[in-house]
Amino acid sequence: MSRSLEILPVLGLPEIEQGADLGELIVKGLELRSGDIVVVTSKIVSKAEGRLMQAEDREAAIDAEAVRLVARRGRTRIVQNRQGLVMAAAGVDASNTAPGTILLLPLDPDDSARAIRARIEELTGRQVGVLITDTFGRPWRSGLTDVAIGAAGVSILQDHRGQRDSHGNELALTITATADELAAAADLVKGKATGTPVAVVRGLPEAVTETDGTGISPMIRPIEDDMFRLGTSEAIRTAVTMRRTVREFSDQPVHPEAIRRAVAAAVTAPAPHHTMPWRFVLLESPEARTALLDAMLTAWRRDLRELDGWDEERIARRTARGDVLRNAPYLVVPCLVMDGSHAYPDARRAGAEREMFTVAIGAAVQNLLVTLTGEGYGTAWVSSTMFCRDTVREVLDLPAGWDPMGAVAVGRPATMPHDRAERAAEPFITVR
Repeated sequence: MSRSLEILPVLGLPEIEQGADLGELIVKGLELRSGDIVVVTSKIVSKAEGRLMQAEDREAAIDAEAVRLVARRGRTRIVQNRQGLVMAAAGVDASNTAPGTILLLPLDPDDSARAIRARIEELTGRQVGVLITDTFGRPWRSGLTDVAIGAAGVSILQDHRGQRDSHGNELALTITATADELAAAADLVKGKATGTPVAVVRGLPEAVTETDGTGISPMIRPIEDDMFRLGTSEAIRTAVTMRRTVREFSDQPVHPEAIRRAVAAAVTAPAPHHTMPWRFVLLESPEARTALLDAMLTAWRRDLRELDGWDEERIARRTARGDVLRNAPYLVVPCLVMDGSHAYPDARRAGAEREMFTVAIGAAVQNLLVTLTGEGYGTAWVSSTMFCRDTVREVLDLPAGWDPMGAVAVGRPATMPHDRAERAAEPFITVR
């Protein structure tokens, strides 16, 4: 069924000052009907609630309003505020306010919407919905639009899942952001510079609810469902610092394509002489992993017994450390190849040449680990293959020039790794 809507400006509103009765001013500016949706720009709500500050306090105000930094580019900050809204500068704004002052968002936009709605019903006896709106930029799209940041008496989301479209296809994912659509539509009448901060959407009474409702919170995507919760540089930095050594894995399988994506990222690491000194052996079958680990365990026990003189009890305690590899559902053995290296007749330069290539494989392994963290996998790099390279080459049938450089256990973590305290750079820096 098609419908038509009216979007009506509320004209004649005065300059709003602290303590202003917005509900009374709105009903004086337009005769409201039950089922109307009143859309109010947050700026006038902030003015009425006394959310005004001096402009020199802007950065401190942003700090106070923000609970999480999402992205930073120069002086511009995208942050999440206490209500969960992700926006530039926490909504702290110098537009539509006197020079030298700034406006903060309403302290609780949902509560502001409820108060305006209650006041309108008190004055008119009519049941309306109220939205508080603010201007947002959007990922992947140029231009600004108004969205709802507070709501009372409005069905903010319309869930179409389980319904069928005109071709009979069942809708599985469609949930319409009704509140944001209303906010954007109303802004076509309010505008940004016309001095018309309130508009009324008429013709959608089914979106107005008897109760105030939950407010805007159901529209805020939970962090765990947000695939793009950080800016680019912040995501890269976080991916690096999120990497943890995981020693207990669940029994969930590892997707081979995720490993191949990680290898593709690994081989972008810097390397000497424009070489590609990396090879990655993927142990995808339990049989291959068991054969390698059994042979490595035999070699390890032999070394501890014959070279270190340990007894069997002590050997058993030490070799139990290898269980992290044995219990992992997937293993990767990174190998260093010296193809393209320069030959030197003296030990000093020959050693430095190998160290250059070793640094390159280390960078590649780090790329691998960080990428797998981004894929949701846990990893543990274990050095053991470096202590029995001949054994590893024999069991895996590797060329003589491939030097195993540890092994990487991969799998879904059995438990979430603990947070790690942020490390300062200064203890590791010497400035000359």
